[in-house]
Amino acid sequence: MSEGLTEITAAWQGEKSFIARNAAGGTLQMGSLEGKPGIGPMQMLLVAIAGCSGDDILSILQKKRTNLADFQMRVSGKRAADYPKIWTDIHISYFLWGNGIKSKDVEQAIDLSIKKYCSVGIMLEKSAEITCEYQILKPGETVKLKEEK
Repeated sequence: MSEGLTEITAAWQGEKSFIARNAAGGTLQMGSLEGKPGIGPMQMLLVAIAGCSGDDILSILQKKRTNLADFQMRVSGKRAADYPKIWTDIHISYFLWGNGIKSKDVEQAIDLSIKKYCSVGIMLEKSAEITCEYQILKPGETVKLKEEK
């Protein structure tokens, strides 16, 4: 494999299902297989932006010595009505649990991730408007979604 090249394999499992593998042995099921739901290819893009920006935000907040107890993301997207039905709107909600977490640190971490470091987000923003929000919660506190307020 040449320098800078990444490769995965996707092996058909029957029906409309594939198992993807990377060189390190990580696997992912795409499509339903033997009654077990998998993740669809377009959903994987939402998973990818969550993983990419989440990793960035964790790194930035850890450098700031932020005391995180937990961190979760919820990503939603709207697709175009016509083919190829690309993502047109993506919204990321970040939920951070801990004591003493500063809003300015979270905002800076999100901004740096979305605008500078997250390669998945930077690619997706060519076709989709990406919006973000966050909630800082105390350990044990439950998430309050917008419609619940």
